[in-house]
Amino acid sequence: MASAASATESADPCCAAPLPVLGRDVTVPLVTGGEVTYAALDYAASAPALQRVWDDVAAYAPYYGSVHRGAGYLSQLSTDLFENSRTTVAEFLGCREDDQVIFTRSTTDSLNLLAAALPADCQVFVFETEHHASLLPWRDARVTYLNAPRTPDEAVQTLERALADRDPYGPALVCVTGASNVTGELWPVRELAAAAHAHGARIVLDAAQLAPHHPVSIDELDVDWVAFSGHKLYAPFGSGVLAGRSDWLRGAEPYLAGGGASRKVARRADGGVDVEWHDSAARHEAGSPNVIGVYSIAAACKALTEAGFDELVARERHLIAKVREGLAEVPAVRVLSLFGDDAPRVGVISFVVDGWNSSHFAAALSAEYGIGVRDGLFCAHPLVRTLLGSEPDEPGECGAPEAAPGEKSLNAIRVSFGAGTPDEHVERFVRAVKELVADGARWSYRTEDGRCVPDTSVAA
Repeated sequence: MASAASATESADPCCAAPLPVLGRDVTVPLVTGGEVTYAALDYAASAPALQRVWDDVAAYAPYYGSVHRGAGYLSQLSTDLFENSRTTVAEFLGCREDDQVIFTRSTTDSLNLLAAALPADCQVFVFETEHHASLLPWRDARVTYLNAPRTPDEAVQTLERALADRDPYGPALVCVTGASNVTGELWPVRELAAAAHAHGARIVLDAAQLAPHHPVSIDELDVDWVAFSGHKLYAPFGSGVLAGRSDWLRGAEPYLAGGGASRKVARRADGGVDVEWHDSAARHEAGSPNVIGVYSIAAACKALTEAGFDELVARERHLIAKVREGLAEVPAVRVLSLFGDDAPRVGVISFVVDGWNSSHFAAALSAEYGIGVRDGLFCAHPLVRTLLGSEPDEPGECGAPEAAPGEKSLNAIRVSFGAGTPDEHVERFVRAVKELVADGARWSYRTEDGRCVPDTSVAA
C-alpha cells in the first residue's frame, strides 16, 4: 500500500488543536430563529484558507508587481517570490532533480495540460471511479476505462490485466486518484505505480483530495506526475500544480500560446512568424501568472509541513472516528464505500438516508443547524451511480423521498473536514443527523432552480 494509505483509523482522542482558518468565527442565521457559528463541513469542495496563508498573502500584497517582465524593485521581488514558491512546492512534493513544477489554475487544468502533452497514439487507462477532472480530459487519446474495484488489491490486478493487453511499444499513461472525493478511501498508489512501470506505462496521481490530508512524495510513491489544487489545500486563490517528468511537457506544443511561453519571436520574409518556445515550466505558463495564487500554495505547503502531518493525520482520524461511529448509530443511514469499513481514508464521508431526498436533508442541515455539507453526485457520476446502484435520473422534488427504505437513492450527501475542523462541528453534525432522522425537519422546504431551499412563506 502507498505510504499515504498505510494509516489505520483510531478512535483515540488527540490533543492537537485545529489549525486556525478564516471563517472559524462566522455566524449564520437559522431559519428557525437566532444565529449559530457556521460549521464548514465541505472541505472536499473547497477548504477554508489557513489564517497563516491569508496573513502571508496580506503581507506580500503591497509589494505585488509584474512577474518575469519588469525591471523595477517590486517586479523583481515578485519574480523571486514566484520562483521561490516553485522551489517550495517541489520540496513539498518530494520532486526529483529533473522534475518540473508548472503552475496552473486547478487540478482540472493540470490534467488537461498533461492530456494536451501526450505523445501521439498514447493509450490512457483510468478507473471509472475517478473525479471528472481526471476522468474526462483524455478525449483525444485512446482511453480504456476500468471497472470500479472492490478492494485495493483488485485495483492493482485490474490495472495489470489491462496493461498486459496493450500495445507494449506505444506510449501509455495511467491516471489514478490518491483519495476518493466521494468515499475518502485511500488508493494503493505505490502498487499501481509499480504495475504501470512494469508494463512500460507512466502514471499521474490526482492528489486533489490527498495532498491536504497526507504527505505526498513523487519520489517515494514513484509516480511520474502529481496534480492538485490550491483551493483544497487551504489556499483558495485560483491556482493549481502539475509537477513531474519534463520530457513529454518539453516535447509538446505550449498549452497556451502567448507571452512568457516564448523565448524568441521573429517575422519571416514570407510574412509568417517563427517562434522559439521555452523548454522550462514557462513553456506552459503563458500570460501574466497568478502570483498571489502561487504564493498562497507555497504558504500552505509551508504551514502544513511545519504543523506536522503526523499530528494532522492523527487528529483527522479522531474526527473520522467520531463521524463514522455517530452515523453507525442511525440505522437509516448508509455510508458509501468501495473498499469496506476498515479501509484507510481521509476526512470525506458520503452517505444516504432512507426515505430522505438528499437535497432536502442537506438543506435542513444548513437552514436549521448552520452546517454546510454537499449533496448530489460530486462530479464523480459513474462512481456514485455504482455505489448507489442507480441509473442516471433527475432528482425528485424537494420533500419527496428519493427512495423509500430498501430502494435505490438517486443522490448522496457528503460531509468533509480537515485541519481546521473543531470537534464541535462534527459533534453538531452527528446530533443533527440523529435529530432529523428521528423527528424530521422543523421547517417546510421547496424546490427552486433545482435546489431544495427553505420556504420562507410558511413554517413547518
